Amino acid sequence: MVEGKNISMSFRVSSRFKGLLEAAAENEHRSLTNMLETLLYAHCEKYGIELSRQLNAKKAEFALEGGKQ
Repeated sequence: MVEGKNISMSFRVSSRFKGLLEAAAENEHRSLTNMLETLLYAHCEKYGIELSRQLNAKKAEFALEGGKQ
């Protein structure tokens, strides 16, 4: 994705997941989105998971074309 450009996502989660996310976010004084981002980034850093710049550029181009190839 293009750095700094936000996209909208929608997905279903269990009530337990939602409750735990809300509790964690409230405990850290964060929004739900910021809490989820923080947790994901920490996980990826811990396990050395990265998106290559080439992959990011290709995905950004795909998104800008409206998802059409």
